[in-house]
Amino acid sequence: QVQLVESGGGLVQAGGSLRLSCAASGRTFRSYAMGWFRQAAGKEREFVTAISRGGGSTAYADSVKGRFTISRDNAKNMVYLQMNSLKPEDTAVYYCAATSNYYSADDNSYDYWGQGTQVTVSS
Repeated sequence: QVQLVESGGGLVQAGGSLRLSCAASGRTFRSYAMGWFRQAAGKEREFVTAISRGGGSTAYADSVKGRFTISRDNAKNMVYLQMNSLKPEDTAVYYCAATSNYYSADDNSYDYWGQGTQVTVSS
């Protein structure tokens, strides 16, 4: 079992930055690939980024490539999402997720989810 708790969301102006954190419980954190997803009001949940178990491989949605960076610290059981050059269309609830499979953009492959943290970008 893995429990995930996101933090770091908030209100920011367009062009600003935020850093989301995801704290994971359990001693097997390094066994899981991790992902960030988001869901805007009235829209389906979408993939943002993912990182492999060791952190050596990452994937990004085209909409955030070059602006967002995912990283992880296996010693601290933490995953981070650095978000720069934020746009109003980045407004959403952001979810951290863990998968025992290979890292993926498919939310169906993720086993555990956090409760989400709201990010609001004003224009």
